[in-house]
Amino acid sequence: MKKKLNKVAKDTNLFLKKFILNQKRTELLIPMKYGLLPGGKKIRSKLLIDVGKIFNINYYKLIQIGAAVECIHAYSLIHDDLPCMDNDKLRRGKLSTHAKFGESTAILAGNSLLTIAFEILSQPSFKADFKTKNRLINLLSKCSGHSGIAGGQYSDLQFEGKKQTLKKIIDMQTKKTGKLFSFCCVAPIIISKKNKYLNLFDSIGSKIGLLFQIADDLIDHTSSSKTAGKKTKKDLKRGKATLISLLGYKNTVKYGNKLKLEIFSKINKLGDKNKDLKDTINYILKRSK
Repeated sequence: MKKKLNKVAKDTNLFLKKFILNQKRTELLIPMKYGLLPGGKKIRSKLLIDVGKIFNINYYKLIQIGAAVECIHAYSLIHDDLPCMDNDKLRRGKLSTHAKFGESTAILAGNSLLTIAFEILSQPSFKADFKTKNRLINLLSKCSGHSGIAGGQYSDLQFEGKKQTLKKIIDMQTKKTGKLFSFCCVAPIIISKKNKYLNLFDSIGSKIGLLFQIADDLIDHTSSSKTAGKKTKKDLKRGKATLISLLGYKNTVKYGNKLKLEIFSKINKLGDKNKDLKDTINYILKRSK
């Protein structure tokens, strides 16, 4: 699993480095690269490859889509770390972008990474027909804006210090994290044009995203900042609305395991090409950072 994940990370980073190298030189490129590269484990990109394998989608086409997704993810992290948001000074084992370059520069670098994602998907070298490109860009836009990442972050901030229902917490975490995971599971379906699988993989992706967020919250609760590469135990201090705050640690672990089994029950029907996808899901739940 680790070897395959590392290959996807290496290939995605290589594409991003080449793409940015071909950009017009501006002063914002330095903070953009800082917030983007080398980046995290590329689990979202790995999911794209896993689902793409089931539907026989070209690997390097998926790497390009994964690169766009990583730009969106990096933009969201840069903005989430800002003092007006979660006020985190550490990200991926180094200073967060605003701590390194200042708040205004971080905002502009994040905005620029957001737009580069759509530049990647719309460029001629991304070999897909116009309708497919349009569908991918349209869906990624929805997953990134007020009905996705941005909307989820808004609710996350609004919920601080207030007790929320299970439904509201799941809805918030599905927007903040699950929507981008859903895109990664649906994008290969859009390319394959096997539309009968769209709803299934939308549901699978959302659940995997929720599982990822649960694992992230468990890491914040139990891990050290050194191990996680970011400040931990901050959710409790800020009064974040998480499943742990509602259900407790042990019940959240049980909820995560139950969710994993629900996901597996959906993908077990997809044949013998689902092993990599199942391995990635197991990794998401068991990771320590």
